[in-house]
Amino acid sequence: MIRNTGESFWFLGGRARILVPGEATAGAMSVMEFEDPQGHATPLHVHGGEDEVWIVLDGEISFFIGDDRHDLQAGQVAFGPRGVPHAYLVRSPRARLAVTFGPAGIERWFARNGSPVSMLDQAPAAFDIEAIIAAAEEFRLRVAGPPPSL
Repeated sequence: MIRNTGESFWFLGGRARILVPGEATAGAMSVMEFEDPQGHATPLHVHGGEDEVWIVLDGEISFFIGDDRHDLQAGQVAFGPRGVPHAYLVRSPRARLAVTFGPAGIERWFARNGSPVSMLDQAPAAFDIEAIIAAAEEFRLRVAGPPPSL
């Protein structure tokens, strides 16, 4: 049994943590949790190496997958196949989602480009989007466009 021991870290203005690292599944998959504020959106991007399954745990999130938009709420699931541009946008005051990546590996990119969350943090840590994008190439991840907006 794997226990959730992942430390939270800031990533692109929201909180993230690795729930199941790839090492625990022999690289088959990894699972992460993200908690983001209203208006938070990822840039449109493409994964060359892994599929994603998003599970909305709390809140309302719009997923943009290829040319389609899917407005989901807690308990609903979306699939993002590798090679297809996608992004998401938080519509509720906050949202929490679990994301499964298969195969594993991309969770290392998130962890390397995040900042630790401290008990004293009142707001997300600043981040350098250009450095984060540059580091993505190693993981076959590329930005394909700007983030969606409210």
